[in-house]
Amino acid sequence: MEQGTIHIEQRDGCAWVTLDRPPLNLFTPALIARLTDTFAALRADDSVRVAVITGAGPHFSAGMQLQEMRDLDVSAAAALITALHDAIDAVYTAPFPTIAMVHGACLGAGFELALACDLRVLASDARLGLPEVRVGIPSVIHAALLPAIIGPTRAAEMLLTGEPINAETALAWGLANRVVEPGELRAETEQLVASILRCGPNTIRLQKELM
Repeated sequence: MEQGTIHIEQRDGCAWVTLDRPPLNLFTPALIARLTDTFAALRADDSVRVAVITGAGPHFSAGMQLQEMRDLDVSAAAALITALHDAIDAVYTAPFPTIAMVHGACLGAGFELALACDLRVLASDARLGLPEVRVGIPSVIHAALLPAIIGPTRAAEMLLTGEPINAETALAWGLANRVVEPGELRAETEQLVASILRCGPNTIRLQKELM
């Protein structure tokens, strides 16, 4: 079914959630609200056992639509940051496993969304990073998850330089679970989904809670 800028397909216990603003799937207030609403609905659906998040077109997400931020005053900027935090946190705190299926650009808020997922499957063309500092904006939301995943030294380099990393580096640093060629990304992700679905649904939700 369609929900504005997000497409949702539910099949065999898996919800496939696609950011649907190609080519870059940039975040706007509308997309942020749809993401929050989508995961609120999925959280309330006991038939959902795992969710996969991806992007339509050639990229996962290149982050925020900068035009949306250019003319914000302090109050409006705080409200936007809070809304984005709540949307990504809805993914991070989902009671079922979440998988980011990443291809192309995965930057800024898009990268923070991928960080909020439990597992990440990358296409070999993926580029991941937090380039906000290059345009005068610090990374203030789920970038806080990065040091625990790749270590404080590597996280500091990414945060302070804004330099993206490629899929091979992401795998070596423990940021990716699997890296495959772009044409194999969906099939590889489906295999990971199937591995989760073979486990008891209540046990998986309990394991997620314990994690």
